Amino acid sequence: MRESDIPLTAVSTPSGMLWEWLVMPHGVKNAPATFKRCVAHLLRDFAPSYFDDVFIHSRAVDGKSEVEMHKEHLRRLFALTRKHMLYANLKCIFGASEIPVLGCLVGKNGVRPDPGKVRVINERPTPSNVKELRQFLGLATYLCKYVSNYAGKIRPLSQLLKKAAAWVW
Repeated sequence: MRESDIPLTAVSTPSGMLWEWLVMPHGVKNAPATFKRCVAHLLRDFAPSYFDDVFIHSRAVDGKSEVEMHKEHLRRLFALTRKHMLYANLKCIFGASEIPVLGCLVGKNGVRPDPGKVRVINERPTPSNVKELRQFLGLATYLCKYVSNYAGKIRPLSQLLKKAAAWVW
């Protein structure tokens, strides 16, 4: 946040204390969109972003290895964030071959489901009624983009959701 904007975020408490935000608060109506636009513009040449997540994927170029390019990209990122007073969160991941993005793992070999989420689905007890089956199918839908013909494979389970269906497991 610009120093000149800090007083504009002031809030007075019932005890008379005055609080000011030093960083952009996400509760302000346009703050997330403004922040995203700022970050996307700053990092547009080498690092796509999704809200407050920044992704640096580096490939070997001009005789430089992936690791060398990644270090170069990180140096550029750190210089830009330092210059514009943007700070990294402690949960940052650097130099990873695979990262969690929107509930999936993304790496150079593509996108795959998060093993933790798959484990939860696999360890779910067998449904004993329609309500539990609906809950299970709601969880299992997470896998639909990774399983070919997902709808066809769950069709026997979907048939059990019909009102006239007899519960036969």
